[in-house]
Amino acid sequence: MQKFKNKVVLITGGTSGMGFATAQEFIYEGATVIITGRSKETVDKAINSLGSNAIGLVSNAGKLSDIFDLQKQVQKHANKLDVLFINAGYGKFAPIEMVDEVHFDELFNMLVKGTFFTVQQMLPIMNVGSSIILNTSFVTAFGIENFSIYSAAKAAVRSFIKTFSVECTAKQIRVNGISPGYIKTNIFNNTGLSPDQIEGAIASITPTLPFKRFGEASEIAKTVVFLASEDASYIHGVEILVDGGLSNTK
Repeated sequence: MQKFKNKVVLITGGTSGMGFATAQEFIYEGATVIITGRSKETVDKAINSLGSNAIGLVSNAGKLSDIFDLQKQVQKHANKLDVLFINAGYGKFAPIEMVDEVHFDELFNMLVKGTFFTVQQMLPIMNVGSSIILNTSFVTAFGIENFSIYSAAKAAVRSFIKTFSVECTAKQIRVNGISPGYIKTNIFNNTGLSPDQIEGAIASITPTLPFKRFGEASEIAKTVVFLASEDASYIHGVEILVDGGLSNTK
């Protein structure tokens, strides 16, 4: 039985990685999925792969004018939403001494402002009984060198899970979060590292992980779909770690 038949899902940052895998999983469960991405090229490519139950919108999660236009764009295709997965984002990492205002603002605009105002703008079209899921990160659980700005931004998103859940209870909208560990995605592509440096980083990280592997994007997708489903109907204001037990080793 398809758990999301006749349901509409919006996934920000749905053109690759965890967002794309989650779109695939929701479509498999019968949903119509609207994804956003920053360029028409990546959006079109994702839609071609996802098929006829997918709709693509060009929208930058770090740009307020795009966010304020998003509700109107969504309503060209659906009057109401049943699931909102705030997934758009990437990381940039630097020592404290090397962080500049551009670095700081880029991450906070996308991860903090982007999350807050996307939820704000979508709330009026969320159905009663719908679900909002925020993408946080395992990095908020402990300190990692060079992660100060990224971790702070994700910590703000983590706090939204609690505050949003309290405010959305009266609207009968559940709010939860998913906290991924190291997952096989293109997250390193926007860090400024070269392909060789990225390969080296992955090679050095892998032996430190409890299961000696990065997680699969599909493992995140299945958890998001669970949180959005009726199987999780009494789960509210919770962040689920999907990090292979890494947080337990720190």
